Amino acid sequence: MVSRIEPLLGTAEADWEQWPGRSGWPELDPLSLLDQPVVLLAAHPDDEVLGAGGLVCLLAASGAQLRFVWATDGEASHPGSTASGVRGLAATRRAESAAALDRLGAPAASRVRLELPDGGLAEREDDLVRLLRCVTGPEDLVIAPWRGDAHPDHEACGRAAAAVSSRVLEYPVWAWHWARPGDERVPWDRALRLDLPADVRARKAAAVACFASQVRPLGPDPEDGPVLPPGVLAHFARDYEVLLA
Repeated sequence: MVSRIEPLLGTAEADWEQWPGRSGWPELDPLSLLDQPVVLLAAHPDDEVLGAGGLVCLLAASGAQLRFVWATDGEASHPGSTASGVRGLAATRRAESAAALDRLGAPAASRVRLELPDGGLAEREDDLVRLLRCVTGPEDLVIAPWRGDAHPDHEACGRAAAAVSSRVLEYPVWAWHWARPGDERVPWDRALRLDLPADVRARKAAAVACFASQVRPLGPDPEDGPVLPPGVLAHFARDYEVLLA
């Protein structure tokens, strides 16, 4: 399992841009998702913006019934850091996610925080499923992290989504960093492409920038470095998003 993104390792966004395989993905029409409530599930505040922020923006603008569910508050994003901001990371990331939803045009959407331990969702998966059932109907569309994303919290959320609903779309996050174009570990045959207009890309970029605790250093030490360095953020500045059906 990937435990932390290494900024100098991984697949460059230029490699994805040059991959011809992405041109064959069917297009996802966001208007086709408006016939049911939509639950945006994230393991940590920012997952839903990175992986599906453009989709959130389009759905919100179309009047979709949205509910956001965060399994954790992302309080363990900087293990080993002694920076002063670490002690308040849970509150910081809650505030960052609220600001991000404002940027995406969903300030009034329903929000639920399950407050399970960051880094411990696989061990608490039964609790995750139980709590998710309390806020999700069996016919709701659940948009969740991909269950093969090589982060145990992301994968637990993907499995939990499949356990509570028959209608699930999954968004890769860390896979864009560790996988390679054509990687056989990724089910490309399930990929759907969502094209993002320029204004939606701009709103998504503004939402990502709200997560200062993740994109900027917390302090001067190596353990304080950004979880999402520029090379990784480049994967989420594209003019499209990918969801797995």
